[in-house]
Amino acid sequence: MDWVAGLLGDKARRSRFEAAALPHLDSAYNLARWITRNDDDAQDVVQEAYLRAFRFFDGFRGDQVKPWLLAIVRHTAFTWLRRNRPAELSAFDEQAPWERAEPSVRPTAPPDPEAELMDSDARGRLDVLIAGLPPQFREVVILREIEELSYKEIAEVSAIPIGTVMSRLARARRMLQQAWRDTAAEEKRNGL
Repeated sequence: MDWVAGLLGDKARRSRFEAAALPHLDSAYNLARWITRNDDDAQDVVQEAYLRAFRFFDGFRGDQVKPWLLAIVRHTAFTWLRRNRPAELSAFDEQAPWERAEPSVRPTAPPDPEAELMDSDARGRLDVLIAGLPPQFREVVILREIEELSYKEIAEVSAIPIGTVMSRLARARRMLQQAWRDTAAEEKRNGL
């Protein structure tokens, strides 16, 4: 009879985990995708992160699963990068890393063809610029601007002080602004 109780407990635990964690699967994938900059790698990271989260779900104490889960995804993604692409985590190079970046999947554009073209171009350019940021800056931009987490939640996810979150976000925004200006100037020089 004990094995029946254990089996039912596992099913109930799995059901609780699924109810709490699965609604955040898109956010988890989005963060992993931006950190790894590769769809397949992001899927691997999310799968490993969800397995870790499930393993430690009983130890979760709190009312907000999303920051807890994204912290696990973040940690898993950076561990994956250290193992598979350590050069990406090396010192920050302020000399246009944007050229190495690949664009991400673009969101749905408005129905107006001219606005759609302009919006798609701007989004594509911004995606490339964000993808070119060093990982520690890229993650705070994604968590704040795309996942819409608060500074406090980002601090929890990233395991850094709120002041560091604000500093990294401000610096990332300045880098994006400068890169945007540089890209526009380059296009102007090339007659695009």
